Amino acid sequence: MNPSPTRSSRTVRPGLLALAAAAAALVTLLAGPASPAGAASYVPVSGDGSSWSAGALDQWIADVHTDGIQINFTADGSTTGRQNFINGQSDFAASDIPFQTDPGDGSAPEHPQPGSYAYMPITAGGTVFMYNLKINGQRVTNLRLSGENITKIFTGAITNWDDPALAGDNPGLHLPDQTIVPVVRSDGSGTSFELSEWMINQYPGLWNSYCSRAGRTPACGATSFYPTVTGMIAQNGDLGVSSYVSQNFASGSIGYVNYYYALSTKFPVVQMLNAAGYYTEPTPQNVAVSLLQDQVDTTDVNNPALYLTQKLTGVYTDPDPRTYPLSSYGYLVLPTSVRQSFTTAKGATLAAFAYYAMCQGQQQSAALGYSPMPINLVQASFAQIAKIPGADVQSINIQGCNNPTFTPSGVNLLAQTAPYPPACDKQGSTQCTSGTGGAAAVATAVSGSSTSSSGTSGRSGSATGSGSGSGSGGATGSGGTGAGSSGGSGAGTSGSGSTSSGQSCDPTTGACSSTGGTASIDPTAATVTLAAGTGWSTTQTLLVLILLALVALLLVPGLLSRRLDKDRGP
Repeated sequence: MNPSPTRSSRTVRPGLLALAAAAAALVTLLAGPASPAGAASYVPVSGDGSSWSAGALDQWIADVHTDGIQINFTADGSTTGRQNFINGQSDFAASDIPFQTDPGDGSAPEHPQPGSYAYMPITAGGTVFMYNLKINGQRVTNLRLSGENITKIFTGAITNWDDPALAGDNPGLHLPDQTIVPVVRSDGSGTSFELSEWMINQYPGLWNSYCSRAGRTPACGATSFYPTVTGMIAQNGDLGVSSYVSQNFASGSIGYVNYYYALSTKFPVVQMLNAAGYYTEPTPQNVAVSLLQDQVDTTDVNNPALYLTQKLTGVYTDPDPRTYPLSSYGYLVLPTSVRQSFTTAKGATLAAFAYYAMCQGQQQSAALGYSPMPINLVQASFAQIAKIPGADVQSINIQGCNNPTFTPSGVNLLAQTAPYPPACDKQGSTQCTSGTGGAAAVATAVSGSSTSSSGTSGRSGSATGSGSGSGSGGATGSGGTGAGSSGGSGAGTSGSGSTSSGQSCDPTTGACSSTGGTASIDPTAATVTLAAGTGWSTTQTLLVLILLALVALLLVPGLLSRRLDKDRGP
């Protein structure tokens, strides 16, 4: 027969239960947004589109799969994604640009059903020029190009790497006498559209001349279908472009992809000259600075054709030294009505995924080569998600997302603390030797161009400059006056990962075959330096203290009771 409990243990136990319940409730409150696992069941949802955003989407899809959320996504290009959405062949789309209702390139207009969609910005990043170039057998990792020279390369006006114009960008390199092989997209691509849009805005004469030579006149507006001429290679998707450029036989090639793909293949990217006269790459901080100048339309929430779309002209000419001119947002096209195979059950699944992507998922953006979204667009996205039929609308404390871009008060911390470029990245007679993109840890050993008397230098030191501003609509921010040299790595400058596609390319035809999949980065292995918003937080400290107090409340009364019983004796 069990002895009856002592008086002290009988009186302590109810209090312990109450305290434990209170502590558990407080832990739940401080833990932030709930995991999608809270729902009883989900039905599979399918979408397709942008390969530019696919690196982040694929990671988030893998994350929520353990919670029973199945999202099937095919990175077949923004144009196909939008077309399949219009035709009811997919539940959602990913696109770098809006529906093209009045295209300027001669392609067919796109007319989604009124009231059937809403745009939601989901990724922020940079379009980079990944290249494969060697000098005397040694890989170049610090190539620099002006916007004009990039345009000339991709319009056939510059065809050899030893062109004097390229030497002007690279005083520390003696570039080889080798044919340049531009690698462009063969599919309907939002990246091609934004690249051609930038060329038209900044170098209209070069673009119009090229468009005419390519046989596109008079339809020479921005295009998702990049015109090609002899000497160019066309590949399907960002993965196809990056897979081709990274092949051993493809020395001399250069192609445009999202920064993610250069990181995953461990290849360098071009440092692009900005309006301030500095050569930069799209680190998460630099993208955050750049997009302060992106004019996001917030004039009419009831006009889905315009609401949250972007105008990038301010980014092209931003005078901040940290700006990367080809920074932009990628979007999800969300369904806002039940139609064809899209049901409210699918809406519940899609909404749960979208909440995760815009909240917890943004914590991984920098490690993948993207920039976490600013607070105004995260808030706007929650309202867009609520428009999905069947959505389980959540009331999320946005600070619980632990998004490293903004502070609890909403300040764009990532942009404010972005380091300034070092002196050797300024246009002039010196050139940094440090690597870029996926080859950030590999310095370029080749230097000493005959045109340079001052040599090269590496990136060293730390930046002290700071800036301010918020990314709402057309709001702007100034980078401050602080100068200084930067460590050059930024956030997410390198990622440990590999190309999982198993692609191989024919050096004669340029055709690449794939066993499926996309390039991947292990986010746990990537080196990421963020100023704040990541790592150990006040909330986590409170959680630990609460748990320690709970353990004490559970153990100490029992120990005291035993001691009292022992003191009383039998």
